[in-house]
Amino acid sequence: MEKQLDELLPLMGVEQDCILSKQGDITVVFQIYLPEIFTLSDQEYEVLHHTWVKPLKLLPSHTVFHKQDWFIQDHFQPDFTREDTSFLSRCSERFFNERPFLDHRCYVLLTKKPAGRPLATSLFSNLLRRTIVPQQVLSPLLLQDFLDQAGQFKRILEDSGLVKLKKLQEKDLLSHQHRLGIIEQYCYLAERDNACLVKDITFGDSIRIGDQLCQLYTLGDAEDLPALCGSRINYDKYSTDRSKFSIGFAAILGQLLPCNHLYNQYIFLEDVRHTLQQLERKRLRLQSLSAYSRSNTLARDATNDFLNEAIQHQRLPVKAHFNLLVWTDNKKEEKDLKNKVSSALAQLDTAAKQETVGAPQIFWAGIPGNEADFPMNDTFDTFAEQATCFLNLETSYQSSLSPVGIRLGDRLTGRPLHVDLSDEPVKNGICTNRNKFILGPSGSGKSFFTNHLVRSYYEQGTHIVLVDVGHSYKGLCDLVKGYYFTYSEQHPIRFNPFFIGPGDNLDTEKKESIKSLLLALWKKDHETFARSEYVALSNALQLYYEWLPKEEQIFPGFNSFYEFLRDQFTKTLAADNVRNKDFDINNFLYVLRPYYQGGEFDYLLNATQNLDLLQERFIVFELDNIKDHPILFPVVTIIIMEVFISKMRKLKGVRKMILIEEAWKAIAKEGMAEYIRYLFKTVRKFYGEAVVVTQEVEDIISSPIVKQAIINNSDCKILLDQSKYLNKFDQIQQLLGLTEKEKALVLSVNKANDPTLKYKEVFISLGGTLAKVYRTEVSPEEYLTYTTEETEKMIVLQYADRYGDIRKGIAVLANEIKTQGLQHK
Repeated sequence: MEKQLDELLPLMGVEQDCILSKQGDITVVFQIYLPEIFTLSDQEYEVLHHTWVKPLKLLPSHTVFHKQDWFIQDHFQPDFTREDTSFLSRCSERFFNERPFLDHRCYVLLTKKPAGRPLATSLFSNLLRRTIVPQQVLSPLLLQDFLDQAGQFKRILEDSGLVKLKKLQEKDLLSHQHRLGIIEQYCYLAERDNACLVKDITFGDSIRIGDQLCQLYTLGDAEDLPALCGSRINYDKYSTDRSKFSIGFAAILGQLLPCNHLYNQYIFLEDVRHTLQQLERKRLRLQSLSAYSRSNTLARDATNDFLNEAIQHQRLPVKAHFNLLVWTDNKKEEKDLKNKVSSALAQLDTAAKQETVGAPQIFWAGIPGNEADFPMNDTFDTFAEQATCFLNLETSYQSSLSPVGIRLGDRLTGRPLHVDLSDEPVKNGICTNRNKFILGPSGSGKSFFTNHLVRSYYEQGTHIVLVDVGHSYKGLCDLVKGYYFTYSEQHPIRFNPFFIGPGDNLDTEKKESIKSLLLALWKKDHETFARSEYVALSNALQLYYEWLPKEEQIFPGFNSFYEFLRDQFTKTLAADNVRNKDFDINNFLYVLRPYYQGGEFDYLLNATQNLDLLQERFIVFELDNIKDHPILFPVVTIIIMEVFISKMRKLKGVRKMILIEEAWKAIAKEGMAEYIRYLFKTVRKFYGEAVVVTQEVEDIISSPIVKQAIINNSDCKILLDQSKYLNKFDQIQQLLGLTEKEKALVLSVNKANDPTLKYKEVFISLGGTLAKVYRTEVSPEEYLTYTTEETEKMIVLQYADRYGDIRKGIAVLANEIKTQGLQHK
């Protein structure tokens, strides 16, 4: 016989942000925000476990603690409406469109039963009998007392720093026109809180809600529970011979169970004295019957041990129950659901008990506000310490709300996440600077990740200077139409440090950088320069820039500067009676003659294109062909440093990033060690960040520059797959100051990747306090832009030439790859 839900619903209403039942029960509801999965250490799990035990002991007698974790299969919904989205960002949105993931939300419901309320059982459930008006009139004083205790419960949990709670108000509890409250969400198993759809609820051989076929599995008997429980267990997929990876004891029933499910955790706090008296009477009965049965003897001993522990160690005896409600709207998936749940429970060494007869009463008691009507015959006696081991302690990865960051993937499903590695950590006090140190051996995806990082920052308005050896950023530079400085016989590298572009001016810093360059070209490392020579160069520069406006046909550059020195400045020196020993102009002109028109290096300092480096947002200096050149390399490094320092000091309020790939080794050798040290210490003051990338462990250990300057001043440490260095990792751990938790995370990278998807994992540590592993998974278009494989790069260039634009070429090539992949499948 059908009945309307409002006739059977055991709730009276919502008053003062509390749910009131028709039996007089008061329920306070909190939404709780848990730590992210795979981010806690062994010690943190232990702390979190004790954090749950403490507030339970403060709750009054006749209170029901109900933790309800929702795990809903959802799909990523990209935003296609934004008009400012770049080509690669749009490709990424299309690639991740409808990516499935498991969404999680969690509630804690505290229910205070009125004094004298009879205990419910499977037979005497308010689902099966009519409700009556409670005889006890609610006292405002008693209500306020319970609310104060609920507030203490919230405060103790939040003081741990690991969880946050939000008390739900009336508008969150009740449904509205376009939004479901938590009561209606539960009754209809609404997968989204805006899905306002009324469904039939059928209790027969199984629970059926609308089209959803439900199965209920319970842990309500002590005989079905594991012999041992704890705050954490080892996760074998991410563990190695040298490290054990920890997850919460009940995580297998939470985020690691890949289906729609609801994990209900009940802890019933009764009168402790009355509970101990009952158990004492039970022990005496078993004592008298122990002679007739060995099972009675064992039960007597178990009851006696329980009483001894309760009294000796001041344990809090409670009753507990845990259940899993799983559902699907596909009849064919029912068997698969049962296999998933059975497998998960087996990993906890528990027996899977599927409820059939008692399922309606247990489901009914799960309605928010009706916890006090839970059938107590489906509970078991335990202590609070053991009961809290079965609480779900983790949630899924969360995106940052910051507008700045990089798109990375959730480790379990690859769901796109926005991760801020710069501003939010500094704002929250986790980091003191934005510098980054990236370590990854060859083939680990290091260049791939750095391409993705700088592309993301470029699209968010950052000025980026890249120093590379290996042409890793050619594709990205072409895509964003940046400046790419490299050397070849046909197209030698060209600069013009004498050119002053719009927004720039001849300030002291500009003059000092030009003087440093001229001195480097004139004097060798072992040669010193006199004060008089330095002053003469200063005067020459000052007079040169005063002379330029008078000669409009003259283009600034080394050629015109050289001619000015030869034709004009020599007269000034003669008029001022400057002696050769104070400044040998002839020697200066002779030594710098190779850089003048017609000389061997006349191209180097006389560029007429790519001049406005101050305003250019993406600049790549490719040093592969000149890193060992005795003349070109020192000049280029000085110009690189001048470019970034100029940006750093003159671009106010604009984010700046300098990323030095393997070239840092060559730069450090050329007397630039002090500059790197200065850069890493001061760049944070100018809204900038310095990033160094390396691949060899030996480089880190042997270089005092990296050891002292870079690592100590890089609060963000990024490591890729270190499995090649498994036996050497203790050295890396000590050098980088990694904790045991971070070590386990690093060694878990790429340990259990999804074989059906193409991605690499990356470990990121912020300030030594916040560490996670993410996926670096990108669209085919992004992959073709970032790839460092020579054959793939050549194909991309061919398509770019064929279609006249690199974007069109990449788009066509990616489409062909997708089509071939589908045909292959």
